[in-house]
Parts: sequence; structure tokens; C-alpha cells
Amino acid sequence: MVGCYRQPSIVSRQLFLHLQALKLTNFKNYEAQTLMFSEHLNCFVGQNGVGKTNVLDAIYYLCMCKSHFKTSDRNIVRHGADFFRLEGNFVTRITQEKPQVDKIIAKVQPRKRKEFERNQATYERLSEHIGCFPIVMIAPDDTLMAMEGSEERRRFLDNTLCQLDNQYLTYLMHYNKVLAQRNKLLKQMAEARTFDEILVQSFDVQLLPSAKYIHQKRMEWMSNFEPIFKNYYGQISGEKESVKCIYQSKLTDTDFEKLLEESIEKDRILQRTTVGIHKDDLKFVFNDVAVKQFASQGQLKSYILALKLAQYELLREQKGIAPILLLDDIFDKLDENRVQQLLELLINKKSFGQIFITDTHENRVTEIVNKFNMKYQKFVVEYGKIDASGD
Repeated sequence: MVGCYRQPSIVSRQLFLHLQALKLTNFKNYEAQTLMFSEHLNCFVGQNGVGKTNVLDAIYYLCMCKSHFKTSDRNIVRHGADFFRLEGNFVTRITQEKPQVDKIIAKVQPRKRKEFERNQATYERLSEHIGCFPIVMIAPDDTLMAMEGSEERRRFLDNTLCQLDNQYLTYLMHYNKVLAQRNKLLKQMAEARTFDEILVQSFDVQLLPSAKYIHQKRMEWMSNFEPIFKNYYGQISGEKESVKCIYQSKLTDTDFEKLLEESIEKDRILQRTTVGIHKDDLKFVFNDVAVKQFASQGQLKSYILALKLAQYELLREQKGIAPILLLDDIFDKLDENRVQQLLELLINKKSFGQIFITDTHENRVTEIVNKFNMKYQKFVVEYGKIDASGD
């Protein structure tokens, strides 16, 4: 069985992670491409639609076994191909000790079982890999967390907790599987104009342990998350608005078993499960009102960016290793002055590790980075082709 890194027993023994090399085959618009990265900062520049974001998504896929975007594998394969392959060399080192290199390979044929290998050993379950190489991606569509329904906000919660706790991922997968079965049963009984409450309750029993564990972990995580989030918002915005991120769950005040009992008639009528951790939400608050209603575009972008950086910070603290950070088109999120403040924060704060940035202007990010006298690797991206231009 393939294992993951464990947090070092001595806090001072800081773990450092970086992706040394990446090889793409038939991934999105890349037929074949091999890249070598700086362990600190990597900048991808090029016009819109040439494939900058695709490189970041390939890195994310190697860490999370799926695309950052809600798309199926058949839409990831390059046009005309029937498979794609990703290969990455991840280097992990402890200060003053010999580095460890792990080769991760993803072999994907749509509609067939995808395979992930670590150092030539195939994972029995993909869930074993999640969290081994922690990662955070910040992309323009992150604002959907505030503007759309609760699904996007739960996705943010689960993305973090699955990387922190493999048991959380196991419980979440089990909960979702049983939930789907319960909903299917409710629909079938409605179509047959019958109802078997005892049979429905047999699924309730299976939901309870998973829901209890997931709810508890979400509560614990949020208690640590909010103060870090508030601190980052202040650093990014330079403003003094009051911001909050509040976890909302009916399970906080009422036992889940009782909630299921009380909602059984409603579930029968609506043919779906109306209570549970799949209904949890995060409430985004700005000056005591909802973010999506009253925050300006700049304030909204600062709010979302602070959420993601707080996510990064908690992953770093609790795993004992700095995650890889992917920043996609950050100038779409912030003006140039705030981007400079952000990069100064990332570069000067030693807790941040390897960073990948995309931008549509060839010299904009690099001109800012040069002010900090930091080594970096610059990549010029044309459609389906990437050239490294040095540091």
C-alpha cells in the first residue's frame, strides 16, 4: 500500500514541498510537453486561451486525482486522442536532510478506471493519494462561492478537510453513496405509490456515523479558520471592514437522527432527503450583511482571496508542510497595486512554498517580482507549446 507523508515529530523540522518536473501527454491542448520548475516561483505568461490555466490544472490533477474545474475526464483528453497521461516529480525535504523524490503518474482513459502510481506502485484507492501533496488553487471563478448556491461553499470546505483527514474523505464518500441510494428509494416508492418507512430508516442508520464525524470536523475546522481568514482580509485589502465566515448546519442544534425522523413526511413528498450535512452552508458576511448583496467587486475579490489564503495557512499548519499554491489570472481578481501587496505577502512570508502564477501580460508579474530580488522561472505560452525563458 502506498503511504503519505506524516507531520514531523519535531516542529522545527520544517517540511518543504515542490514540483520539480511535469510531463503532459494528450492533456487538454498539449500533445506532449515537459517542464522543469523553480522550487520558489513560476510565472506563465501568454494570451487568453493558449493553455496557461491547463498547466495549473494538470498540477492540481496530480495532487487531487481530478480537475479543479467541474469537468469530466473525457473533456480533458486532447481532441483526437483516447487517453491522457500526467507525470510529476515531487521533491520533499526536511531542512539539512536528503530530499525525497516521488514520481506520481496519472493514466486516464475516459470511461475506464483511472490509475495513479507513486514510485511505480499503483494506488488501490485514489482516496489514499488525496492530501499526500497538499495544494490550493485560486482562480477567477472562485467568486461563484459567494454568488451561487451552497454547493460551491461546501466544496470549499470539503476540499480542505479531505486533504487534512483521509478518514473525512472516506466518511464523505460513504455518506454521499448512501444519500444517493436513499434518494433513489424515495423516488422509486413515489413512482410505485408505496412507502416503507422501516426501509427508509435502514438507510438513516447508515448515514448517522458519517454525518456525525463530518459535522464535528467541519465545526473544529471553522473555529481555527475564521481568525486566520479575518487577518488575511485585513492584509490584502488594507481596509477595516468587519468580515465573518459562519458555518451553518442544522446538526449543530439538533440531533441528526431526530431531524431525519421529523422530516420523513417531507422527504416522502419531495422524493429526496431534505436534511443532513449535504445541506450545510457557509455564510459570508461583510459589515454584518451578506457579501453578495453589499460588497463591491474589489471587496468581494479580496474576501474570496482571503478565504483561499486562510485555507492555505491551515493546511500548512496542520500538515506541517507548505502546500503548492496556484494563482490563476490574479490580475482579474485584483488591481496591480493589490497584486503587488499580495506578492509581497507571499514572497516575504517564509511559510509560503512553491508558487505558480499565470498572467496575460508578459512582463507585468515579472516586473513586480523583480522588485523583491527573487529568483523565478518564466514560461512563455503559445497554443499547445511552452518555452522557458529563464529567471
